[in-house]
Amino acid sequence: MKKAFITGITGQDGSYLAEFLLSKSYEVHGIIRRASTFNTGRINHIYVDPHAANARLFLHYGDLSDSEQTASILYNIKPDEVYNLGAQSHVRVSFNMPEYTGNVTALGTARILEAIRRSGNHVKLYQASSSEMFGRTPAPQNEQSSFNPASPYAVAKLYAYWMVKNYRLGYGMFACNGILFNHESPRRGEIFVTRKITMAIANILAKKQQFLFLGNLEPKRDWGYTPEYVEVMWRILQQEKPEDFVVGTGEKHSVKEFVEQAFSYADLKWDKYVKTDERYFRPTETEDLQADSSKVRNTIGWNPQIRFKDLVKIMVDADMRKAGLKPIGEGDAILRKKFPNRWWKTD
Repeated sequence: MKKAFITGITGQDGSYLAEFLLSKSYEVHGIIRRASTFNTGRINHIYVDPHAANARLFLHYGDLSDSEQTASILYNIKPDEVYNLGAQSHVRVSFNMPEYTGNVTALGTARILEAIRRSGNHVKLYQASSSEMFGRTPAPQNEQSSFNPASPYAVAKLYAYWMVKNYRLGYGMFACNGILFNHESPRRGEIFVTRKITMAIANILAKKQQFLFLGNLEPKRDWGYTPEYVEVMWRILQQEKPEDFVVGTGEKHSVKEFVEQAFSYADLKWDKYVKTDERYFRPTETEDLQADSSKVRNTIGWNPQIRFKDLVKIMVDADMRKAGLKPIGEGDAILRKKFPNRWWKTD
């Protein structure tokens, strides 16, 4: 039985990845921060008491800012694969917390790389790099595009990206960067713009919210569906040699288009409910991100099934259900049609 270690296991990507690896018969370990309240909501449905004979998911207290604890966990687990998804991942928040973002998102990766190197074990590492590293580089962006980061988060991710390449070249480690463009799902954090939009629609329909306050509506992003993206993370580590891959749908849509599509799906007029709040604007903005995923398509054969309009419908349906409303149903129908044997729990 293979062992995998996931940082950020309680996040959107980590929860889906854990579920996917369990479906592949892995033993899965994850690191979680100690808190006085439970923060494992996204993985409760796959959690089994570790005392049970069939338990294959194990959680360990730790933090990416603590090199000793990180090294100790890796030493004791001896994983075959490590997926470093943990980060301070909110771009706007990174402007308010640049030092913390650098400590966790950048140096956290260095701590993991060094712990793996010192262990002497053959461990495959997947590093969650970000399309935000491209910043203002003209779209579309691929593995040869230059980087031009426009936020503390992007700068931190770029440091981690280069550390992975240096450890791969310098020490022969099987370490890969997955430069993933925006990927969303019903498990997306509630402070991220796509989830703010779909939650607001459900709350407006339920008479629990009157307005939705957003920042800049003009930036364009390449949005995909998270369960498909965690599969490609795993497939990157199953290749014969370590490489870096850009992963995205190849389409780009503005935040405004996401708003229009989501409100239209719910038969609401978006301009009646959406208001601008300058507090949500970034000091510097990344305007245009679009993936050229030719390499991952040709090398791994990955081709996403869920496109922009499908994604919006899936997320609105899920948030309507969570608000106690009957979903419109088109998003649910798309999932049943395109993934009749899906491995993840319907949200």
